[in-house]
Amino acid sequence: MRRPTMDTDNLEQEEGLWDANDVARFLKASRSWVYQRAQAGQLPCVKIGGLLRFEPAAIRAFIRGQGTKIR
Repeated sequence: MRRPTMDTDNLEQEEGLWDANDVARFLKASRSWVYQRAQAGQLPCVKIGGLLRFEPAAIRAFIRGQGTKIR
């Protein structure tokens, strides 16, 4: 069963943990980029069994912290 498309405006109001697809939509990045950064320890995540989940507040904090760095 396919999940309905999630509007990024609604992500601000969502409760609970996000999956890699949610984070990718929020950051406007690819899902593989999200997985690569999470596995490298560069993107905050929670591992539940074999699944990666992301706290929305931690992703927002990550963005604020990255906003001041230029590479």
